[in-house]
Amino acid sequence: MTTLVNRPNTAVLVIDVQNGVVAQAHNRDGVVANIATLIAKARAADVDVIWVQHNDEELVTGTEPWEYVPELVRRDCEPLVHKAYGDSFEETELESVLAARGIGRLLVAGAQTDACIRSTLHGAITRGYDATLVADAHTTDDLSRFGAPSPDQVIAHTNLYWRSHSAPGRTAGTVDTADIDFAPHSSA
Repeated sequence: MTTLVNRPNTAVLVIDVQNGVVAQAHNRDGVVANIATLIAKARAADVDVIWVQHNDEELVTGTEPWEYVPELVRRDCEPLVHKAYGDSFEETELESVLAARGIGRLLVAGAQTDACIRSTLHGAITRGYDATLVADAHTTDDLSRFGAPSPDQVIAHTNLYWRSHSAPGRTAGTVDTADIDFAPHSSA
């Protein structure tokens, strides 16, 4: 369980599912559909959905590449956290958003697996959160031309690694979208 005091609630963290981030992503449509299902399940159970949006020189605020994909629509009541680094906690208001809602457990989905997803998972664990990776709801680009493994291997390895990751006093792991059964503000 989380090492954070008075943080019994769970949230879905949707990271960087932006047009310019996932345009060429592995299994883009399937992953976006799984994220949409995850969001719908969270909303139906009154579980917070927190959106994270990256901006930098390639993802300029207000441009089409910076916008979230049209299949995913944020509600006005759902917080939006802007970031400029891989770790969604780094120099953002994410921690204060989560603290205000009593959130100690995160279900993480989005892009890119080998960058912002991994960074945020590690950032969450080091800050005392329980962090679960939604195994079929994250993706990445094909960077094999630069010597990286193929995207399916990056995703599979990240799922394998996070499934057995642990930290003192915190829970980590993976879960598939179909296996998530939210009860209001409880574990999935």
